[in-house]
Amino acid sequence: IRPGDRVNAARAGLRPPPGARILPPDAQQKGTPPMHPNPTYRKADRALNLAFAAEVGAGLLTVSTDGAPLAAQTPFTLREDAAILHLVRSNPVARAAPAPARLIVAGPQGYVSPDWYGIEHQVPSWNYVSVHLIGRLEPLPQSEMRAVLEALSENFETRLAPKPVWKTDKLPDEVLDRMMRQIQPFRLVIEEVEGTWKLTQNKADAARLGAAEGLEASPVGLGLAQLAAWMRDPPA
Repeated sequence: IRPGDRVNAARAGLRPPPGARILPPDAQQKGTPPMHPNPTYRKADRALNLAFAAEVGAGLLTVSTDGAPLAAQTPFTLREDAAILHLVRSNPVARAAPAPARLIVAGPQGYVSPDWYGIEHQVPSWNYVSVHLIGRLEPLPQSEMRAVLEALSENFETRLAPKPVWKTDKLPDEVLDRMMRQIQPFRLVIEEVEGTWKLTQNKADAARLGAAEGLEASPVGLGLAQLAAWMRDPPA
């Protein structure tokens, strides 16, 4: 995390994950090709992107192969500089590890009609927030499987308060052992964090606010209320 990054995360209503490293102000992320070429949409700092990923808590884990990339949808939790997760042993992504990997964490997204800008000669667009965690997928010892399960369940169960938190000790040992033999714990060691917050920052404030109003009332997209809120006050 760079000094001051927590301020931007707070503006977005997100909290940086515990244990995130502090980086010097001039620290630069490594250079994989960005998911969007316009730097206007890529100003989010590391803390904001990590806080967003932690809040979503699930993503599409991809690894490269000779053919089409392999992919698996998986929940995760962030621990310092790694995403902790588990996969079914028979999953092709699990069998490919250790390997370079990209975890794609998608957020709110929606169609933007050019009529909403209030200016002429515009075209349709699609706004979205997406964060990519890039690094190396590594198997963890099977002895850590129960701890990984507990960390993942606690990450989500605590959000369901006042419901009591579900714990693995609610299962008989033989049932839990049988289930854990079918899955394997992993960590994605995070080497790069890349975020795109496409919120119409490339247009005048009046056009952006008009698009936010239209999008919030639209049926086309996901998480449109949150996306519209970020368009009105871009956190990045």
